[in-house]
Amino acid sequence: MTQWYFVSAGNSQRVGPLDPEAAQTYARQHPDHLCWREGLSGWQAVKSQPEFAEASGAAQMHTPPPPPSGRSRSDDIDYRIVGNDMQFVEVELDPGESAIAEAGAMMYKDAAIQMDTVFGDGRHTGQGGGLMDKIFSAGKRVLTGESLFTTMFTHTGSGKARVAFAAPYPGTVMAMKLDEHGGRLICQKDSFLAGARGVSVGIFLQRKILTGLFGGEGFIMQKLEGDGWVFVHAGGTVIERELRAGERLDVDTGCVMAFHDSVSMDVRPVGGIKSMLFGGEGVFLATLTGPGKVWLQSLPFSRMAGRMLAAAPQGGGQARGEGSVLGGLGRILDGDNSF
Repeated sequence: MTQWYFVSAGNSQRVGPLDPEAAQTYARQHPDHLCWREGLSGWQAVKSQPEFAEASGAAQMHTPPPPPSGRSRSDDIDYRIVGNDMQFVEVELDPGESAIAEAGAMMYKDAAIQMDTVFGDGRHTGQGGGLMDKIFSAGKRVLTGESLFTTMFTHTGSGKARVAFAAPYPGTVMAMKLDEHGGRLICQKDSFLAGARGVSVGIFLQRKILTGLFGGEGFIMQKLEGDGWVFVHAGGTVIERELRAGERLDVDTGCVMAFHDSVSMDVRPVGGIKSMLFGGEGVFLATLTGPGKVWLQSLPFSRMAGRMLAAAPQGGGQARGEGSVLGGLGRILDGDNSF
C-alpha cells in the first residue's frame, strides 16, 4: 500500500506515513504543503500530484513550490563547470543579471561585469532591506564559516558576459537548482561557492546534542534557500543517494556533504570498544534516514588537512625523504641540505 509523507514549505516537521485515504484528507486541509511517496524524485507540491488534484481543487500539472515568503525569484543564470580534479564554474550573465560568490572565489571576469562587495549575502540589495536585516544575514554567514561580506557580480553592459569562480581545494563543484529540491538544501559549512542573486545562505542548527558534538559538522550547518542555481563544493568525488522513507544509511561523519531537509541526521556508536579504539573510523558514525536525497563526499577537507599536517616538517625542519634506505645519512648526501 502506498504511504505518503507531508511537510510544510517553511517547516522541517514531517507528517506520515499516511495511507491514501488519510493522505487525501490531509491534502484537502493543507493544499500548500509538500508531499512525497516512493517513486517520486523528491518533495513535490501537493497541488501537482494527480492523486490530490480533486482534493486540492488544483489542475493536474506540475508547479514548483513558490520561493519562501519575502524573497524574490533568483536570476536565471547559465553556467558550465570546467575541469576534473580542480574544477571551476563559469557563469554566463545577461544584461542586468547578477551572481553572488564568496570573497576570494573569483577566477576571472569580463570587463562588462561590475564587482561590488556587499554586507551579508546580498539578498536585500535593492529590495529595501534594512540595516538589521543585513546585520542578521551577515551574522548567519559568520556562524556557518563564511565571511561577513559577499561579492556581487552584475552585468552592466550588453550581450553576454562571463565570470568564473574557482574551488578552494581538490574536489567537485556541483550545480543545484533549489526549486528542484523543495527550495532548501542543508550543506556542510564552507560548501557554498557561488549562486544566483536571490539565493539566501542561512544556518541550520542541529537540535540533538550528540549529533552536534560528534556529527562531524558541529551544531551549525549551512542552509541554502531560494529557487535559483547554487554552486557548492565538495572534497574528492561526490555520490548521490536517494533514501526511501525510513531507509537508513550509515556514513563517516566527515563524508556528509549535503541532504534534503526531509532527511533526518543522527549519530550512533561505530561498534564495540575494539572498533572504537582500533578501527580507524572514530567513535561515532553519522546516520541519515529518509525520505530524500543525500550527497556524500569521498575526501573531507579535514581528512586531507590531517594527512598534510602529519607529513609536514616538524619544528621547522625538512620533510622526511620518501623511500631512502639510508635515512638521515641519505639526506646528508643528497645535495639538497642547508647547513
